[in-house]
Amino acid sequence: MAGSNEINLNECKLAYNLIRRPDGTFPMALSIVTWRSLLCRIYRPATGEEPQLTIDDLEKPVTAEVVPVIIFFHGGSFAHSSANSTIYHNLCRILVGTCKAVVVSVNYHRAPENRYPCAYDDGWTALKWVNSRSWLQSRKDSKVHIYLAGDSSGGNIAHHLALRAVESGIDILGNILLNPMFGGKERTESEKWLDGKYFVTLRDRDWYWRAFLPEGADRDHPTCNPFGPNGRSLEGIKFPKSLVVVAGFDLIQDWQLAYVEGLKKAGQDVKLLYMEQATIGFYLLPNNDHFHFVLDEISKFVSSDC
Repeated sequence: MAGSNEINLNECKLAYNLIRRPDGTFPMALSIVTWRSLLCRIYRPATGEEPQLTIDDLEKPVTAEVVPVIIFFHGGSFAHSSANSTIYHNLCRILVGTCKAVVVSVNYHRAPENRYPCAYDDGWTALKWVNSRSWLQSRKDSKVHIYLAGDSSGGNIAHHLALRAVESGIDILGNILLNPMFGGKERTESEKWLDGKYFVTLRDRDWYWRAFLPEGADRDHPTCNPFGPNGRSLEGIKFPKSLVVVAGFDLIQDWQLAYVEGLKKAGQDVKLLYMEQATIGFYLLPNNDHFHFVLDEISKFVSSDC
């Protein structure tokens, strides 16, 4: 690539994924980093009665009667960001304190190098691992009290993972979807009205779907449009309760609202938080009233089972 302005996307993602030292260097050569393993970041609540936890204390059993375990999937439209991104690191820390929960943030493999169903398979691996950890079991009933959460593509993953869990007999107590990434072939009114406004364009969105969906699939694939012509009804299925957050300036809000209606039509328990004056990603910035309202609602959603 000498004399070329081309960029190797893999090298950019490796650099973005690694945590830098304070001087800006990386802790290892990029050439030795591979995408074969699944990285998860684990956040545990502090009691104030014990010294700061170290890596050796990671699997110390939880001591509360009921401890929610939130498996979190970061956003990035399946193609960028990571569990190591500062914005998601900060959000997970806030969730730990707000919900008094253990948070497991999953660094799933991303498109276009890793298409569907890789992100879902990574999520399934993380879910099975969490469900099998005895140190995450609540004292009350010796069970792991699992919630699935995510924003953008992470919200999409949470939905599909919850459905797989239901079919496999793994109990999920609730889904928390923040501006979940859904879509379809049809162009909706919000897509037309908000195209190019507030950070996102339809051209971007279409590219992300082409990068993630199976070769030859269109946006009515059930991955993208779960209640569309190729999707399935959840009627009669014991699906987890859902909390869905929609921003009024998100161009795919019509698809998110259609998702909520699909859950309601199937008789599922769903609560919609429609933030009319909010933009995408507002829940990543603790400098607005929308942020504090939604975090309070998430805390109530989780604590209602405790």
